[in-house]
Amino acid sequence: MMSSGLRWLWLTVVVIAVDLATKYAVLGAFRLYDSKVITGFFNLTYVRNYGAAFSFLSDAGGWQRWFFTILAVVVCAALLVWMRRLPATDKLQGGGSALIIGGALGNLYDRMMHGYVVDFLDFHLGQWSWPAFNVADSAICVGALMLVLASFRSEDKAK
Repeated sequence: MMSSGLRWLWLTVVVIAVDLATKYAVLGAFRLYDSKVITGFFNLTYVRNYGAAFSFLSDAGGWQRWFFTILAVVVCAALLVWMRRLPATDKLQGGGSALIIGGALGNLYDRMMHGYVVDFLDFHLGQWSWPAFNVADSAICVGALMLVLASFRSEDKAK
């Protein structure tokens, strides 16, 4: 295992731990829609997301809970198989995959336990507001960016 990309699964565990710890801190300190101003562009605001990252499909009527549950399981399984074939030294692909798995499992836990995902990171600029998100969503986005960067690196090596 240590010679494969599975070596990076420690990062998955860290993402899940930080994600769940922050969500339970919010659940313990906030009521739904409570908000605390942190800076002029950032609040902690507890919202429930019935969709995917950044509230995608949050108002779709309920079927999306099961769709995103199945999608998370399939993506995690595929990434685990792929990581097993990666060399342990491939930081971008191994780390990116581990971040995506951690984020997917963090949000999957919420869907299974609550029926929704706890979101609380609320950025805004003037009248413009980004949909609230959480640590798991951030890990998925950073992991996906790492995989995109790795694909450019692979193309350069092929040339």
